[in-house]
Amino acid sequence: MSRPSRVVIDKQALKHNFKHIQALAPHSKIMAIIKADAYGHGLVRVARTLSDADAFGVACLEEAEQLRIASITTPIVLLEGPHKATDLNDIVKLNLDIVLHNEFQLDILEQSKLDEPLHVWVKIDTGMHRLGFPLSKTDEVLKRVADCKNIKKPYRLMTHLATANEDSHPLTQQQLENFKQFCGDIDVEKTIANSAAVIGLPETHAEWIRPGLMLYGVSPMSDSHAEQIGLKPVMTLESELISIQKLEKGEPVGYGATWRCPEDMPVGVVAAGYGDGFPRHAESGTPVLVNGVRCALIGRASMDMLTIDLRNQPEARIGDRVVLWGESLPVEEIARHADTIPYELLCGVHKRLEFIERE
Repeated sequence: MSRPSRVVIDKQALKHNFKHIQALAPHSKIMAIIKADAYGHGLVRVARTLSDADAFGVACLEEAEQLRIASITTPIVLLEGPHKATDLNDIVKLNLDIVLHNEFQLDILEQSKLDEPLHVWVKIDTGMHRLGFPLSKTDEVLKRVADCKNIKKPYRLMTHLATANEDSHPLTQQQLENFKQFCGDIDVEKTIANSAAVIGLPETHAEWIRPGLMLYGVSPMSDSHAEQIGLKPVMTLESELISIQKLEKGEPVGYGATWRCPEDMPVGVVAAGYGDGFPRHAESGTPVLVNGVRCALIGRASMDMLTIDLRNQPEARIGDRVVLWGESLPVEEIARHADTIPYELLCGVHKRLEFIERE
């Protein structure tokens, strides 16, 4: 491609992170969460790289179908379950497990005629109040599940934690207590732990864990970077300098003239912008790397270009490499400067970019 903006996917880093997860939870099976195009990293690419995963978690039938077309035979869990009765035939055809989280889904399972029963994860709402059966209805629900001819036995149980990334949040302990009391003597496989719980709450590891963000080398914790917890970034968003301006003190830079030069200085123009997935609201001062040296974003991000302060790299030249996040520059840091979260940045990388795999 002629445009220098690109995404580099480090497959060895992905494998490293998976092995690190295995070491953190050696007695748990791993459901690798690869929904949303594997958090922007490429659904099929990531699935093929993580061939040792025990299952993959996806959000929709279209994602599951992509994996099956690519000859991925690993079990796939449809995390939102069926949205309508006609989904069930596709679920059977694609050989998917499903999450069952509301009575509508249970109704259509009871009323449908399927060629074979489905593996089901029954989701319990222990306090996040997003998806899941309320605790008050679980006895009735589990009786219906046990009686449903379209559900393979044994079923499995799951819940989702709302605040596992926040140290010692009282809601987390309340959710764990709720799940423990609910499960009682129910002898089935269970899953509780998302990425944050895999790292910080070993008591949640259970028979299965569900790492997502940490697979991609990003910390799910509110107070740490990936490197601090043994992870390596998988995605690097990079580009090049396409112009260098010599500006005088007081001259404005970019749309709205929101930033002015505090002195005579070199300003670089990078071929990347919000049309590529760089956050529009990243503030002046957001770090970038020019030839490995920290420089700062100045002015507003444009659709296809960024302007940066080159006073730390006065010898920079057109064509020099610029890293916007990833290698040696945590995406968590960029997210904070843009008042967002790493998930949004990773998922928002535009598919017009060239994706390069590093083996």
